[in-house]
Amino acid sequence: MFPRSSGILLHLTSLPGPFGVGDLGPQAWRFADFLAAAGQRVWQVLPLGPTGYGDSPYQCFSAFAGNPILISPEKLVMQGLLSAADLERAADFSAGSVEYASVNRPKRHLLERAFTNFQKQSSADLRERFRKFRSANAWWLDDYALFMALKEAFRCRIVRFCAGPEL
Repeated sequence: MFPRSSGILLHLTSLPGPFGVGDLGPQAWRFADFLAAAGQRVWQVLPLGPTGYGDSPYQCFSAFAGNPILISPEKLVMQGLLSAADLERAADFSAGSVEYASVNRPKRHLLERAFTNFQKQSSADLRERFRKFRSANAWWLDDYALFMALKEAFRCRIVRFCAGPEL
């Protein structure tokens, strides 16, 4: 049995941030610290998977994968995978509103740049952690990666109804 406690329901994307939506970066950590200082014991978030049609967190393409827009570019700078200049060149978004429709392309560009840098210059430790993650999660990750690659190749918005590139 759990002791009585209180908390809040707030999706990560609702946090303020410079990249169009809130993410797992410094704002999330500050919010968690605020909740702890306020005596809150629970932070309930909606599903964190990659969203489908309408960007609803309840229409995820995977029960296991995380939504790439929740990856913090600021944390990637801390890991040496992006530079501060990369963030300065990123799209300028309002810190006061969530812009799902326009955040995906610029965020994806940053993530692609981070992965390119990972391939070129990451530490042996980071490469080993990535290898272990891929190995431990191959049971779902391989099929999910194939699914997303096919979805992108055929430009499908709703995959089960997609018959080819004309949709």
